[in-house]
Amino acid sequence: MDASPQSQRTEFDPASLGDRETTLLVKSILIPRPIAWVGTVDAQGVTNLAPHSFFTMASEDPPIVLFSSTTRKDTVANAEATGEFTVSLVSRDQAEAANQTSAPYGAEVSEFEAASLEAEASALVAPPRVAASPAVLECVLESIIPVGEAFLVLGRVVRVAVDTDTLTTERGRTLPQADRLDPMARLGRNEWATLGEIVTMRRPQSG
Repeated sequence: MDASPQSQRTEFDPASLGDRETTLLVKSILIPRPIAWVGTVDAQGVTNLAPHSFFTMASEDPPIVLFSSTTRKDTVANAEATGEFTVSLVSRDQAEAANQTSAPYGAEVSEFEAASLEAEASALVAPPRVAASPAVLECVLESIIPVGEAFLVLGRVVRVAVDTDTLTTERGRTLPQADRLDPMARLGRNEWATLGEIVTMRRPQSG
């Protein structure tokens, strides 16, 4: 049986490409990326909301999430000062608003107001949640770790709020359905994406 022909590759050298171009290349490969729509509040009570697509789960026990800010933005400063933040899921209907909140507003401007987004009070933390988001995590700051020019922000999840109509219960476990959450993801360039086809595979029990 003939082996499938190998695809031709183009090799890139980060040393000659430079950090900026290498980052753009890598971001176009590490796709799709979930979006953390991070809500914070400063000492004066001004709310901040910004999307971060370097976002994932860092720990299961305890449940800790992680997002990265490419520079020391208001989100990092506020989270460090108050020890709290929220993460709202960006649904398809909120893509334009989420994109608007990525604009370089001054610290005195609330992105909730700039993007005409309704805020709702959180249950346990001071920063508000995006009222129309289908799912929100309330987090207490665990640590901030400088990495290069970026800052990794880790937060312990202390509350989860999910739209009831996205939930189903099977074998006593209630979880949201991905298609009902309808989340947006970031790709490369200025590209965003929806879920598309969902493939289900059970984890094998042995090798």
